[in-house]
Amino acid sequence: MRQTQLLSPTLRQAPADAEAASHQMLVRAGYIRPLASGVYSYLPLGWRVMRQLESIIREEMDRAGAQELHLPALLPAELWKQSGRYSVYGPELIRLQDRHGREFALGPTHEEAITALIRDEVKSYKRVPLTVYQIQTKYRDERRPRFGLLRGREFLMKDAYSFDIDAEGLDASYRAMFTAYHRMMRRLGVRYRAIEADAGAIGGDGATHEFTVLADVGEDTVVSCTACDYAANLERAESGGPARNGDGGGQGAGKDGNRPAPERFPTPGMRTIEDLASGLKLDPSAIIKTLIYTADGAPIAVLVRGDHEVNEVKVKNCLGAEALELANEETVAAVTGAPTGFAGPIGLRPEVRLLVDRDVAAMSEGIAGGNAADVHVKHVVPGRDIPLDTVGDYRNVIEGEACPHCGDGRLQFHRGIEVGHVFKLGTKYSAALGATVLDPNGREQPLLMGCYGIGVSRLLAAIVEQHHDERGIIWPQAIAPFQVHLIPVAWKNEAQRQAAERLYAQLQQAGIFVLLDDRDERVGVKLADADLLGMPLRIVIGQSIAEGMVEWKERASEEAETVAVEHCADKVRDWAGRPDDRGNR
Repeated sequence: MRQTQLLSPTLRQAPADAEAASHQMLVRAGYIRPLASGVYSYLPLGWRVMRQLESIIREEMDRAGAQELHLPALLPAELWKQSGRYSVYGPELIRLQDRHGREFALGPTHEEAITALIRDEVKSYKRVPLTVYQIQTKYRDERRPRFGLLRGREFLMKDAYSFDIDAEGLDASYRAMFTAYHRMMRRLGVRYRAIEADAGAIGGDGATHEFTVLADVGEDTVVSCTACDYAANLERAESGGPARNGDGGGQGAGKDGNRPAPERFPTPGMRTIEDLASGLKLDPSAIIKTLIYTADGAPIAVLVRGDHEVNEVKVKNCLGAEALELANEETVAAVTGAPTGFAGPIGLRPEVRLLVDRDVAAMSEGIAGGNAADVHVKHVVPGRDIPLDTVGDYRNVIEGEACPHCGDGRLQFHRGIEVGHVFKLGTKYSAALGATVLDPNGREQPLLMGCYGIGVSRLLAAIVEQHHDERGIIWPQAIAPFQVHLIPVAWKNEAQRQAAERLYAQLQQAGIFVLLDDRDERVGVKLADADLLGMPLRIVIGQSIAEGMVEWKERASEEAETVAVEHCADKVRDWAGRPDDRGNR
């Protein structure tokens, strides 16, 4: 490709609204352009990278035995109502009606559509196991699109779905996809972690893992161990056991009867944990924090230590709730008799379900809200004064805690960008939509499903987050739009132009993808644009061509070298590797 023919308008300044490095670089380098908030056009260079990503994904999906198909983006609302997600998915689901008043949605994901297809086409256990996938544009009405391609309203996604007759088959399908995802990430050259995760709006009650690219701009917190391979997102992460406080567990202390009875005392204006800890000169870990929520409209109370934070996903999963939110002031007053800031576990209305974090259950005693304005209670003993009917892990882990797997390492936090997610769905969708087959005994049973997604456009941005410097993008060769950027310093110089044309032809004949800068521009502009565009290898033809030499510089290196132009094509071929290593360009 000659650069004079390439639609790649570069910008010297990043857009004012571009916060993430990938957003800035991709817009400045002419890879993408915004059309509306969270909606982007891909210019030729951007689309070439997307095709490279798709090629690698397809190769690994096909290698794992999956078959590609294509489903409609316009989905009948009736399918979503059958699965129960039409009301649950919320305002992010883009809903519309046709001229006849029939309800549709633009697909953010395709569990319902693929389940309906398999329901109608597969009737016998002999037709499974079966895994199918597609690469398609998805739609999600994000409240606040941001970070360019990392959180948009329209995005490209690969979604795959497996169907099996039994748990063993589902395990095998899940392992095949899990392995394929690892191969994809390694081929792309990204630093990533496969982490235990929560299923979220997709649902299902089996294993689920996120594939997360490590990057400071990431909105996800990745928790990992310093000594073993344990990794989970913050929503799912656990610590290595309850952190003891005082001199033993609450239940034992209550039975011994060695603790004083609960005693109310005034705490004027001490509404927060910080106020209470400062005013009473206590460590927050000695305080029992009571938070009032509504779960599907019903009030609940969650107890955690004062130095811990409630993990709402864990609470929601424990209750099997579809909606969970902090109660408003009116609800708090109705169930506690007190204003916000003074709720406690003693004296709550009987219909309020109490969830006690295991670290609270392990406390010898603590201070809790008194369910009255400006009042708290001391000598509150879990197991004696607080019923321990529903004890569990309801909090976020803290950096530095023990690993739950090995016990030797400590938990550490990273920021990450979720680019892939694999789920075991079980029968969540097949049972709801009637996707059943006859088993070997002639009995009808719902198929067991898995689903496996990769955000292709998000992956493009995540790669740039890891592969850039202050000058521009640094593409890994596997997905670069062109492998080589060939730059004659002065296009009007006959010797330089002829050498560039010869080398350009030699590299193209060898199957190398080359961008030839045939513009009549100053060399400083050409080199700045080359750094911004980020091709893996830059070859500069300047005055030294008179001695048969050119400059060779890899984008990821600060070092340059001179090589003989007569050997340059062979050197590029060796550098590029075998054609089948480069994917389909």
